[in-house]
Amino acid sequence: MMSTITIRVDGALKEEASALFRDLGMDMTTACTLFLRKAVAMEGIPFAVTRVPSRETMQAVSDAMNLKDLEGPYKTMEDLKAALDA
Repeated sequence: MMSTITIRVDGALKEEASALFRDLGMDMTTACTLFLRKAVAMEGIPFAVTRVPSRETMQAVSDAMNLKDLEGPYKTMEDLKAALDA
């Protein structure tokens, strides 16, 4: 028995993906079926899913690590790390 799945994606993304899959010798349906089969076989998403920090977050971390005189009880990153490890 075959079923239909309908999803909404950005038009540009669809076109880029379609071109990629065409170059790989398959259509969108085959690529999606491949993804679903792999997910079922692995019992999970078949690739790492991680949160990537935003540029703002990365800049804030960088700025914080470069501060010489932090306010509060932690004067250095080592002080903060030690407190977190305790």
